[in-house]
Amino acid sequence: MSLSRHVDPEEIVHHLKDIKLQEKGSSSQRQNHLTPYTSSYASQEDIPKYKIPENGTPGDTVYAMLRDELDLDGRPNLNMASFVNTYIEENAQKLFVENLGKNMSDMDEYPAMISFSERCVSILAHLWGVQKGEKAIGTATVGSSEAVHLGGLAMKRRWQEKRWAEGKDAYKPNIIMGANAQVALEKFARYFDVEARILPVSAKSNYCLDPDLVKENLDENTIGVFIILGSTYTGHYEPVEEIHKILNDFESQTGIDIPIHVDAASGGFVAPFTYAKTGGQKWNFELPRVKSINVSGHKYGLVTPGVGWIVWRDESFLPKHLVFELHYLGGTEYSYTLNFSRPGAQVIVQYYNLIHLGFQGYRDVVENCLSNARLLSKALEATGWYTCVSDIHRPPAQKQKASLTAGSSGDEGKNEQSFESQNDDQKAGSEESKTHASSSSSSKDVPKDKDREETSADYTPGLPVVSFRFTDEFQKEYPHVKQETVSLLMRARQWIIPNYALPPNEDQTEILRVVVRESFSFDLIDRLVTDLVSVTETLMENDEVDLSVLQGHQGGRRRPVTKDDKKRQKEEREKEERKGDEKGEAKGKREEKKKEKKEEKKRMGEGIHRSVC
Repeated sequence: MSLSRHVDPEEIVHHLKDIKLQEKGSSSQRQNHLTPYTSSYASQEDIPKYKIPENGTPGDTVYAMLRDELDLDGRPNLNMASFVNTYIEENAQKLFVENLGKNMSDMDEYPAMISFSERCVSILAHLWGVQKGEKAIGTATVGSSEAVHLGGLAMKRRWQEKRWAEGKDAYKPNIIMGANAQVALEKFARYFDVEARILPVSAKSNYCLDPDLVKENLDENTIGVFIILGSTYTGHYEPVEEIHKILNDFESQTGIDIPIHVDAASGGFVAPFTYAKTGGQKWNFELPRVKSINVSGHKYGLVTPGVGWIVWRDESFLPKHLVFELHYLGGTEYSYTLNFSRPGAQVIVQYYNLIHLGFQGYRDVVENCLSNARLLSKALEATGWYTCVSDIHRPPAQKQKASLTAGSSGDEGKNEQSFESQNDDQKAGSEESKTHASSSSSSKDVPKDKDREETSADYTPGLPVVSFRFTDEFQKEYPHVKQETVSLLMRARQWIIPNYALPPNEDQTEILRVVVRESFSFDLIDRLVTDLVSVTETLMENDEVDLSVLQGHQGGRRRPVTKDDKKRQKEEREKEERKGDEKGEAKGKREEKKKEKKEEKKRMGEGIHRSVC
């Protein structure tokens, strides 16, 4: 077998450039600009990357160069990692383009756009159950991250003002959230000097905020509780009403009033429209302690990235100290945002969607998403290789049974179910499903026809998210097959499906996750399942040695191999060869080295990963 040398691609490219420059006239000859690809950037020069060029370049050339490089990006519609919407209708696109230049900060110049924003706030307030006599107030933001920060700041300021009025210090505020919280919630605490009491999650709590732990961590310095309506890990809704009751009991015992902010980044445009609602539990302004709610318009609000919303149930819960009165460009603006100039086109598209789709249109969209998510969940479990950590495909009775039998990973009780047995369980639990539907939504919402098609009311409520992993049996039979390799090979087929650890305390379990959005059609589910089955079978048929290369690569760029690296690798190989006379000993060394390499590599469960956003 011949020896192979390491190839440095950058060295080759630079060498070829040097040859090109030495060719006669290549340094000064300028080609005619007939097409975008007859410019000097076609074969003579790099497109400028880090410094502005001395001279400009025709627009069609720049467009072609940038478009070609952007082809290396993933396809948005096949990006199953993101909650962010990737499709808007043609009329919405027209409105968006026609209003690209409008700035939300210019209230006096664009009164119609500002009026649309105010109407959206009013629509959301009513959708989320604002009570009679309350004067809801809110604002558009650039997304839920900004909205969460605004909600947290309002809670902190109200807590400070109350403490000062009582003659007490206000130096040690804390806020409670689950370890499954999206990074924006942790950012609020870090950026605004609030102690983040991040509570561990478990299978018992559906990997969400645990009410029992909330009770143990309340004190006089707790400014509020962040509760998530739709965990980014598994799509479960956190129990807002149950935690509300705990806070009521705490106040009756101590006299301390603690509010709730609901982070409904995705669920705010899902729960109100589904037949399932939140499974009979209240979550919105029907609960007095819920002072503010945020949502992302660019998720299930069906707008493109760049718009979020926050609404307070009454203007009294937004401290006046935080509201700025701005006299600018001929008008007076009352502002409470972290940004000033920001695009207004997304707000216009949001209002378009609300009026165009109406309540029933949004219901059709989210019910379709949930139906497709259930289909995908059942198809995955029908393979016998995968089990779902998410529960939206399980009737409530079946979900409770699975929870009772779940172990530390929370899924052992689910692994035994085949596609057929799930259907049997659904039939057996139909009466309980109907009871669940009537308790989770009003009688006018749920179709009464006995022969009606199934809806979300027949299943456990949650976001249209499918979180899944290998079954325990599969892992025992094929220990060399890793989920991260599945994710990588699916990426080669253009599907972006992240693999990452569950929150701390449960991070020994890794999950693959698919977010089902409006544009994820029945046909695409067929293609996804086909590709996933094909990839899994390929991995099952190959041995550990073949897969180790892929698992080490992880789909990203490798660090360049230096001379010192080569020298060290050579020394290690020689050392191993000298000590590897016996096969058993050599194998042991290799296994030990793999273990050390794995320990050196930072686990995905640590830190913050973008894939859960």
